[in-house]
Amino acid sequence: MDDRSAVPCRTALSVEGDVFAPGHLGELTQVVPFELVDAVLEETGRTECRLWILPSRVGVYFVLALGLFGHVGAGLVWRKLTHGLSGLVVPVPSEKALRDLRRRIGVAPLKALFETLAVPLAQPSTPGVRYRRWRTVAFDGCGSLKVPDHERNRNWLGKLQSRLGPAGYPTMMLMALVETGTRGVLGAAFGPTQTSETAYAARLLHLLDRDMLLLAARGFDSHYFLEAVAATGSQFLPAAAPTDARPSSRY
Repeated sequence: MDDRSAVPCRTALSVEGDVFAPGHLGELTQVVPFELVDAVLEETGRTECRLWILPSRVGVYFVLALGLFGHVGAGLVWRKLTHGLSGLVVPVPSEKALRDLRRRIGVAPLKALFETLAVPLAQPSTPGVRYRRWRTVAFDGCGSLKVPDHERNRNWLGKLQSRLGPAGYPTMMLMALVETGTRGVLGAAFGPTQTSETAYAARLLHLLDRDMLLLAARGFDSHYFLEAVAATGSQFLPAAAPTDARPSSRY
């Protein structure tokens, strides 16, 4: 592989007969059809100008598989991804080749793929997904996601400080808007943990509509935040504060 693989090309390639042509790289293609992957690669200008041993389409599925098997190395993830291609001659790429593949496709195709697939999953008849006529949704955040201790991550996210010193790894905040009945993700925002949860949630308010009822947890009930929610036309129901709270006792 070399840098020429990253040159955008608008010419669609015919890959019939190639080992990866059917796109049957495990169960992922049952959820993410290869026609959709090809479409986002074309849209973002990442369709290769000539057929590589590791085409861009394969790179997208490989990055998706990395998210499913985050506790193992890239080589083992590749073997899991291609295990179902028994009887075919499948390349055995090096760690460097897989790293170059990720760099070649970049971020844009994955972002476009997420934005295409992050939609409500429930049908109108699906039980437990609606209150009256409104689809119930909620914000859910996590501020303890550790990322590799790389210079770029440290410069972007920083490290949490404690009385014993800085944490071992940079930590990232992830905020998602989810459909409560199916746990389907409708949108996500992420970044440094120093930014508040409501600030990240505010980035996702454009995903709300008049057909939704936001079940807002405590911490998402400020006047300004709910005013912004109301401006989307959606309904909201903040969580009530506990009425039986008592001061803790030292005795």
